[in-house]
Amino acid sequence: MPNLDLDQVRTFLSVLEAGSLTAAAPRVFLSQSAVSEQMRKLEECVGQSLLARSKAGVQPTAAGERLRVHGQRLVALADEALRDLRGESLQGELRLAVTDYFRPGALARLLARLAQSHPHMRLNVTIRKSSEVEAMHARGEIDIGLSMRVADAAARSSLPKPLRREPLAWMAAPGWQAQLRGEPLPLLVLTDGCSLRQFTEQLLQKRRVNYRVAHVASGVAGLQSALAAGLGVACLNESALAEGVGLLAPPHGLPALPRVDFHLLAPRRGEAELVTRVRELLAQELR
Repeated sequence: MPNLDLDQVRTFLSVLEAGSLTAAAPRVFLSQSAVSEQMRKLEECVGQSLLARSKAGVQPTAAGERLRVHGQRLVALADEALRDLRGESLQGELRLAVTDYFRPGALARLLARLAQSHPHMRLNVTIRKSSEVEAMHARGEIDIGLSMRVADAAARSSLPKPLRREPLAWMAAPGWQAQLRGEPLPLLVLTDGCSLRQFTEQLLQKRRVNYRVAHVASGVAGLQSALAAGLGVACLNESALAEGVGLLAPPHGLPALPRVDFHLLAPRRGEAELVTRVRELLAQELR
């Protein structure tokens, strides 16, 4: 029976996380052709197609999804064994606060891998509004914070270089545009204190767009559900696009939107080595 090549499995996982063979290549320090060859050999080894390719990138096949689960365990176990033998396993407690708008699927997978790779590390994760994340960090209540700012506002602040930048977009249920008949725009928002809600309402007021707050959600998942249900329109970052939600197609008469920046908040002087190492891992994996 052929054996799984761990390097090929690592590359396969990187391809799924990056969304394409080309995007994965620099992550694994290989050329695109070398990544493609590794995927060919891996599919030959397991005897099944693992990746469904399209112009938009790649998605795992049913077999690929099963290998993703096995591969994450294999890689985590191999990494933990090596760190244990070298005495490098991370230990201690770490407090992490993340804005609700940041790619929840990618973050969840990374945190799961961290927990598997470093079983002696205790992760306390909380999801908050960006303003709350920044306030908690300033008070020393968390070790690492990840917040979001509208790009122009972020440029005028003292926040560090963005970890990730993506566009904002008007979103609604597919076909919802047909419901626009000159009535006040039914706006879907998060609760008070959300900086993106404040920006959106100020922008609509400035451009004299007649709107009403039709639904207030406590989190992005609730906002996505309200959008899919056809309750109205919301301004969200591009990676918050979810099943049953689409981009509002022009001409929609709504203002153009800027981009948002996601920032890992700056380290504190004299922080623990554990915090520094986890921040470096997050910076590498979440771009």
